[in-house]
Amino acid sequence: MIRRARPGKPCIEGDRPPPGSPYAWRHRLFSRRRFLTAAAGGSIALLFGLPEPVAADDYDPWPTLAKVIDHLLPSESDSPGATDINALGYLRFVVDDSHTSSDDREFILQGNRWLDQLADERLGRPFIALGFEEKERLLQQIAASAAGENWISTLLSYLLEALLTAPAYGGNTNQAGWRWLQVVPGFPLPGPGTRYTELPL
Repeated sequence: MIRRARPGKPCIEGDRPPPGSPYAWRHRLFSRRRFLTAAAGGSIALLFGLPEPVAADDYDPWPTLAKVIDHLLPSESDSPGATDINALGYLRFVVDDSHTSSDDREFILQGNRWLDQLADERLGRPFIALGFEEKERLLQQIAASAAGENWISTLLSYLLEALLTAPAYGGNTNQAGWRWLQVVPGFPLPGPGTRYTELPL
């Protein structure tokens, strides 16, 4: 499990990964994303260059998110995909994690709303109803913008975490990622009651 820094809080010296740390890239990713959304007026409505939509309280972002991550990490005959490692379950854990800031949570989930809006405007259908080539073209279109690329990069970073995490956190079902990479995990593995979210501060 890659334990995330608390990106919603001001970064103090103790929170910043030391130079050369394997987690320094994540700090740079979140900092870059915050800069981009702040430059867009703090609203990710501009993520894909779209106007603010009418709020839909019953909008469920998870079906779209499932299709996006399945497209980004498809199952292959010799390697597990997003479905095989239950990446969606891991993302649900991340979103529900109290250590995840509200800004990061919104960035993950609201991006799906803008993607669906863009799919409807360009192709007349939601993202989940598109064929493979249509999904590919749409994702490449949003990746052409700095903010859109950052949204996809964020999802890719969580896909890698889902591939490598301890199964107790929702991803890496049946240790599929570890078995594919021939990883020998440490011992003991976290389980209910011993996950980092359940440990006393």
